[in-house]
Amino acid sequence: MYNVLAQLDDVTQYAADVQEGRIVAGKYVRLACQRHLKDLGRQGTEDFPYTFEPTRAERVFYFASFCCHVEDGLTVKAGDPVTLDPFLKFIVGSIFGWVHRETGLRRFRKAYEQVARKNSKSTTLSIVGLYMLAGDKEGGPQVYTAATDRQQARIVYGAAEQMAEKSKSLRKRIKFTKSKSLMVHKKSNGRMQPLSKETKKFDGFNPHCGIIDEYHAHPTSDMYDVIVSGMGMRRQPLLFIITTAGFDLNAPCYKEYQYCCKLLEGEVVNEEYFAYIAQMDKDDDIKDDRNWIKCNPLLASSESGIAFLRSELSIALDSPDKQRGVFTKNFNMWLNAREDGYMQMDKWAACGKEPMPDLTGRSCRVGLDLSKKIDLTSVSFEFDLDDGRVAVLSHSFIPEAKLADRKQTDDVNYDLWVRQGYLTVTPGNVVDYRLIQKYVYDQERENRWIISEVCYDDWSAGLISQEMKDRGYEMVEVPQRMNHLSEPTKNFRELVYQGRVIHGNNPVLDWAMGNAVTKEDHHENILLDKKKSKNRIDPVAALITAHSLYVNQESNDSVYRSRGLITT
Repeated sequence: MYNVLAQLDDVTQYAADVQEGRIVAGKYVRLACQRHLKDLGRQGTEDFPYTFEPTRAERVFYFASFCCHVEDGLTVKAGDPVTLDPFLKFIVGSIFGWVHRETGLRRFRKAYEQVARKNSKSTTLSIVGLYMLAGDKEGGPQVYTAATDRQQARIVYGAAEQMAEKSKSLRKRIKFTKSKSLMVHKKSNGRMQPLSKETKKFDGFNPHCGIIDEYHAHPTSDMYDVIVSGMGMRRQPLLFIITTAGFDLNAPCYKEYQYCCKLLEGEVVNEEYFAYIAQMDKDDDIKDDRNWIKCNPLLASSESGIAFLRSELSIALDSPDKQRGVFTKNFNMWLNAREDGYMQMDKWAACGKEPMPDLTGRSCRVGLDLSKKIDLTSVSFEFDLDDGRVAVLSHSFIPEAKLADRKQTDDVNYDLWVRQGYLTVTPGNVVDYRLIQKYVYDQERENRWIISEVCYDDWSAGLISQEMKDRGYEMVEVPQRMNHLSEPTKNFRELVYQGRVIHGNNPVLDWAMGNAVTKEDHHENILLDKKKSKNRIDPVAALITAHSLYVNQESNDSVYRSRGLITT
């Protein structure tokens, strides 16, 4: 495609080298490079208003040469001038080099970089932040380094501050107020400072650049949302996310990662979002050091870096408790590996890929998990399929008076789930159990289901159990004790891992499944629990309550006949 002897700019040269195999890279880096080369060919066309200007990229590279490393590394020492590696030039150069051909404003307003630890993420963040403060020719630029807490937010800011102090050129242009963790550019009156949930107030919040480091560690998208919502009046703002992979597949970063994968694969189109994901390919052997360059484009380019990774991997393979940290941080692999997580969420997600079969007229078990005031109230329906698999459906309820509080404390979008039909809001400040009964009745009649048993916890369902029993349902009390629930809890997980469960990708159930952890006694019995009070697991508890009858199923035709569901 490109003549290797031709004089190409650094960004395009890297893309060409990757595309033609001279640089080893994983799937998503190859796709990012392919996107750049394809877009070069789209310049000047009617439906593509952007153009690549190498001089814009080179201006940032030149700015970087005035900055120095602030820490010793494997191949650099503190005080050495920064020279951006080819992959960093591709990332930074793409972000700043692509512009709108008519306005000259930057094309990319969001950028996502996912790469393993020790691959110059902090250096990249510092240079981008300082450039947008002091070199972007923007009036009053506001640059924020964002994190969930003040200490983490100051890590990136502190590195940028040290870098600015060590640069003669920057030092005379910037006023430092260390007591407030604040840098002010004297000419433009722009400022750079850390931002976290603990920050009480920012006057005139109008970010030109928001930098989010290690987004995988953010339990919510609060900082992301705050920055984006404040950028509306800026001409060419930038939200820059840099992270390693993580181990919480319910975290907002994993959703951002999935979106970026779809973006690079062409499943979604967003011309203003840049993505670079350095990871090994699906079938790569983690023990083969030739693959490590894919997730460690800088660290694995040196013998000392390879030796470091080899040592870390050896320890992780010998000590399973170390694997989570090494695989996610050093090899940039997303894992569902919460320390005591109940379910491997990739296996759970695999069970949602097949469409839900037609369940009309089938027999099912019902599980109830009834809240008092704080938790959700949930109903689960479990169906035995003819091929030996199990299908599960779930629905949850929340009191209207508690909805606003729950949205604030739980950090989830309950409103969206209500609109999608997975969650029902009930009047008042507690759930009216009569509405739960009506929901079960209505679902049974509308779908012509045959409900074999309704399983409940007598601690919270005494009244509803009597009323449903009077209506002809077979009510089964399921004690919520470890020795009673351990087997069905283990059994359901085993069915999931065997691919014998079908669920309808209910986001409330998915969220609860990711929240569920286990506690274990000395007999290896397990019981579901939650890590934090806001991590609701009620839909899963209802499901396991229904599943408790899975092993010892017994038909009860007399019950069906008494309720007019079977006439022969």
